[in-house]
Amino acid sequence: MMILPSSQWQNRDRALEKDGNGGQPLSHLVADSGGNGYYDDPTLGPSIPPHPLGIKPLGNKYFSGSEDDRMSIGVLQALPDEMLMQLLEYMDARTLRLLGYTCKFLFACCVADDVWKTVFLESSRFSTKSSFEWRGSWRATVLDLSPEQTARVDCSNVFSDVLHRPFVCSHISLRQYTKDIPAANQIDRLADLSYEEFAERWSKKPFILTECINPWPVTKSWTVDYLLSQFADVVFRAEAVDWSFATYCQYMRNTRDESPLYLFDKRFAEKMALKIGKEDGAAYWKPECFGPDLFELLGAERPAHRWLIIGPERSGSTFHKDPNATSAWNAVIQGAKYWIMFPPWASVPGVFVSKDSSEVTSPLSIAEWLLEFHAEARCLPECREGICNAGEILHVPSGWWHLVVNLEDGIALTQNFVPQSHLGGVLSFLKEKADQVSGFEKAISDPYGLFVNRLREEQPSLLEEGLKQLSERKRRWDSVVGNVDSLEDQPQKKNTGFSFGFGFGDDDDEIP
Repeated sequence: MMILPSSQWQNRDRALEKDGNGGQPLSHLVADSGGNGYYDDPTLGPSIPPHPLGIKPLGNKYFSGSEDDRMSIGVLQALPDEMLMQLLEYMDARTLRLLGYTCKFLFACCVADDVWKTVFLESSRFSTKSSFEWRGSWRATVLDLSPEQTARVDCSNVFSDVLHRPFVCSHISLRQYTKDIPAANQIDRLADLSYEEFAERWSKKPFILTECINPWPVTKSWTVDYLLSQFADVVFRAEAVDWSFATYCQYMRNTRDESPLYLFDKRFAEKMALKIGKEDGAAYWKPECFGPDLFELLGAERPAHRWLIIGPERSGSTFHKDPNATSAWNAVIQGAKYWIMFPPWASVPGVFVSKDSSEVTSPLSIAEWLLEFHAEARCLPECREGICNAGEILHVPSGWWHLVVNLEDGIALTQNFVPQSHLGGVLSFLKEKADQVSGFEKAISDPYGLFVNRLREEQPSLLEEGLKQLSERKRRWDSVVGNVDSLEDQPQKKNTGFSFGFGFGDDDDEIP
């Protein structure tokens, strides 16, 4: 390869950008003979459109009479595509552009938006900026390119599942997975509950309440457009970034990310100057049916527990349990969310859990999990599914695995809490899994001791009951398998899964 002087490379950069014309393998996808589309597959919904650069799944290589562009990458052929893409994540913007101009296969690799997302997150130019113009992709935003300035290179002889998979997953219709829920799987739907009914029958089951939050003022006024008109300049946390709401809305309405960024902010009430609780001018309040929240005894020292959630269609959370063995409620203000849930002891297809339950790993996005494992998961007797619509609220019992995805642009409010029925489980988690406790300020070195002391001061009878639950849980488990982790917190291993982390920059950020 001829090495051009830096000035010539820079000129070539500009010419190509402004004047150019141009996991789990998904190799069962095959482009039609003209490369213009893909055969309909009932598991995928409507036909997947052709990749804008002409990139095809690996399987097409065996039906093509053309030369494979991967043969042009020299010694890099020794690296599998997965490793090559990981290597590119260590490169800066200029290096990616220069490498991408050496051949079509490397161009296809070097324009992949997941790589440019890494560049964006590490760019000092954006690290301190909360407001900027989102240009439809991470690469175009970093390079400040309009659609007319973006190079289009014919990569129709590039065959790679690694490069094609994110495109497929970002175009699969997810609504097909939410239809025809088997009757046995359906999450129970109720109009409302009293606390007595919740404590007696429902504290360990997921359910949806259809009328519980109707009195909340936010259910009548909040939409994405309304929040944009009122809070455009307010900076919110969206996973790894802190953006103004105006910038996030630009992103939300113009992204084809396989896993779109999810706005998930725990300090929203202070930022928006909201009143929460049953008082004049309050935006909303906790539902009475869930009864006392025992973590309220911690006052200002309680861990992070409430969040504002906003996201585009296809955004959501991959399989996880809520932090610190807490329960949660999730109220949809705008949009609709699909939930699929499993009890603590269930083996979730496609999910691998470490021995101490501290890590949940899988190479899967939400779309790919649905594509590869949803059918298998739906057949399990423990599976529960449901759609929570605007004006409804869903209960997540302590320890339940759950995946949730937005079926349209939406707003939700969520809060974690400790009901009396799960006190023993929370005490067990705080004591036995201290290294996994999250959400507390760093100055609090012993969350278990803090909680026990507050219970002893304020609710001694509840503490006695909770310690009894803890002792019984441990004795039951030890009698079965010996001195290991609690049955409720030790799911079985099955298949491989994806990595889901609660932290997105702050050590104490969590996604319930």
